[in-house]
Amino acid sequence: MSRLTPTRALPGGSSVVEGRLAEQLRGSRTPMREAILRLAAEGLLVIQGSGTAEAPTIDLKARNPMTLDLAIRGGTVVTAADTMRCDVGIRDGRIVALGEDVGPAARSIDAAGLLVLPGGIDSHVHLDQFQGEGIVMADGFRSGTVSAAAGGNTTVIPFALQRRGESLRAAVEAYHAKAQGEALVDYAFHLIITDPTPGVLGQELPALVKDGYSSFKVFMTYDDMVLSDRELLDVFAVAKAENALVMVHAEGFDSIRFMADGLEAEGKTAPAFHAAARPETVEREATHRAIALAELVGIPIMVVHVSGRDAIEQIEWARRRGLTVHAETCPQYLVLTAGDLDRPGTEGAKFVCSPPPRDAASQAAVWRALAGGAFQTFSSDHCPFRYDDPAGKTGPAARASFRAVPNGIPGVAARLPILFSEGVVKGRITLQDFVALTATNHARMYGLYPRKGSIAIGADADIALWDPERRVTLTQDLMHHGSDYTPYEGLEVTGWPVTTLVRGRVVFDGGRATAEAGHGIFLPRGASGGL
Repeated sequence: MSRLTPTRALPGGSSVVEGRLAEQLRGSRTPMREAILRLAAEGLLVIQGSGTAEAPTIDLKARNPMTLDLAIRGGTVVTAADTMRCDVGIRDGRIVALGEDVGPAARSIDAAGLLVLPGGIDSHVHLDQFQGEGIVMADGFRSGTVSAAAGGNTTVIPFALQRRGESLRAAVEAYHAKAQGEALVDYAFHLIITDPTPGVLGQELPALVKDGYSSFKVFMTYDDMVLSDRELLDVFAVAKAENALVMVHAEGFDSIRFMADGLEAEGKTAPAFHAAARPETVEREATHRAIALAELVGIPIMVVHVSGRDAIEQIEWARRRGLTVHAETCPQYLVLTAGDLDRPGTEGAKFVCSPPPRDAASQAAVWRALAGGAFQTFSSDHCPFRYDDPAGKTGPAARASFRAVPNGIPGVAARLPILFSEGVVKGRITLQDFVALTATNHARMYGLYPRKGSIAIGADADIALWDPERRVTLTQDLMHHGSDYTPYEGLEVTGWPVTTLVRGRVVFDGGRATAEAGHGIFLPRGASGGL
């Protein structure tokens, strides 16, 4: 049997006929045929068909169960802990070998000169989510996950939104229906709790956590989402009982309404005043309040999309007191500023998101905090709308006031290139930091590790092949999303994902999707919150 192992020693590509096999091995055809039939009966090879009765075609891959499906050869593997030159062997969608020579494979990828990185996990994206009457989100699961794969991501975690008056379980089932057969990359769901009724808190939420939805998001702002302090405490108590993680959108609802009312009364309705209505003060206050409520209950929390120095100070203050407060930031707070919202006409609407980008001093503070380990995850907060669309950023109501501009910007494809270029290439963070912030910590935080988030024996073969020298100018056509613009248009980056693999399958390569929608699968998750 050992003589049959090296497929490259046999002629004819991936299959042979028994006569050629007998000739190669210098034996007669009759015992060869008997051996073939015996091995087929034992399931060690597959007879695919025959041109004549004496010439069955043999599937060599099936014949040798030790042959790899795929080998990635000659690259530099990077994890959150190490960098090493080695090959990666993949079988049945999992990594099964790491070494100088992982042996024969049905297919090989030459990764010489490339980094072999764990596929990105973007744990904060919004896809096909209800945003209000007359507003349409630009990405469903198909276009959104193609965009994710284009940016080197292999897993996304969007949000199943419970609308007020709706069953949480029904919201999850409806979201599954939207995702079914549409995703190119793997996905899980966070839950958004907007109506924490006794039934939701006592029955639905605990059951859903046990079913693998181990994190949920709460809002301290927005008319149709904001929870009172008592409601927040009630949700936090369920999280403690069920060992789940709460993600908090920390901006003060009443403070924002007060500021926005005053600005509108003065006729200040342009997109730039979105940032003026949501100053760092309201994020600071809400961050402090969320921390205090979490301390009362005794749980860790994740403060998402931290935008500037004021919120960072509150998080660091809490940690000095021994509290477990996790934090996330996003590309918009590293490369955009409030000045982008003040572009001529309605152009500023392209940059409206919450919290908004801040001034240059806060941008610098976010970079310092990122380099100093204050952030556990780096996500896109991909929340895409079309710009030139009545159902998007320039609808009639949005033109009348910043308050009606849909909140959110696209960014799932740009996330990794921006952090690599601005962080790794410019020496602000290490390669290991990059992997931790974009993949490994997400997997650990949200109950996907060790299946996801690293390059290790037994892990899913979710891999981004990365050209660290490639220079690219970000443009709309590179994003592959449903929005009609990118807020990062014209930004020059160094470093680019050239090939993305999900469970050993190449899903994006050469600037296009190479797998069918539906390749991505849903991922029930374990307990959230551990790093």
